[in-house]
Amino acid sequence: MKTEVIVVIGAGGNGMAIARRQGFGRHILLADFNEKLLDSALKELETASYKVSVQKVDVSSRESVRALADKAASLGSVINVVNTAGLSPNMAPPDRVLAVDLYGSAVVFEEFERVIAPGGAGLVVSSMAGHMSSPLPAEHDLAFAPADELLGKPFLAPNAVPDSMVAYILSKRANHLRVQAASITWGKRGARVNSISPGIVATPLAQHELNSPIGDIYRAMIDASPAKRMASPDEIAVAANFLLGPDSGFVTGSDLLIDGGVISAMRAGLLPTPA
Repeated sequence: MKTEVIVVIGAGGNGMAIARRQGFGRHILLADFNEKLLDSALKELETASYKVSVQKVDVSSRESVRALADKAASLGSVINVVNTAGLSPNMAPPDRVLAVDLYGSAVVFEEFERVIAPGGAGLVVSSMAGHMSSPLPAEHDLAFAPADELLGKPFLAPNAVPDSMVAYILSKRANHLRVQAASITWGKRGARVNSISPGIVATPLAQHELNSPIGDIYRAMIDASPAKRMASPDEIAVAANFLLGPDSGFVTGSDLLIDGGVISAMRAGLLPTPA
């Protein structure tokens, strides 16, 4: 029997929680841009008796993502691909946010479509930010344009995207649209692809934002939400397990919002909507 391979891009809190839940008894290929983080994650998973390979990846480089997809295919049957890689608004300028969060996600869909096994499933961990914008005039282009043409679109030019928050919201909206488009082509291989849009999850990335100049915005979201708390990475992993597994066989091209009700609070007027 061919080895089942689980690819997880991003060795942070959500990625590791998903790897632990999906990967036991399978071969995990864990990838990240941060080699120190990868080494630490490898030791943690191997200590817990997981079978793991690691590879550095830069999702903003097609060549790097292609090499990762080829590596995955060399290990066995690629049944799950999970992309958790991303930069938050406080971590990078707009062009880098677009390159990683928007272009990078599109490239992962395109490259792993080549190697995903029939019956397999892909997932991008997006963000509730994708639900913060109104429908965009350029949504068709965001959904269906080849990935390598995306960053050349006039509406994504540096002078058209004023700051990293707008770049982040655009990127996450694009994730939802790319999932819909990819579901058509992945479906021809007998595979599915979906997205999850978490709210504020208790990860180092969230802590970075809470300690940043925009931390008060995050705290206001938590306070205004019906749940009045952050999520744990394990809660995201449970949702991912459903979307990656056989019980969701009729779910593809969809986004699952897991935000504790932050978007509901915005629509109820309890929080300002980003401009």
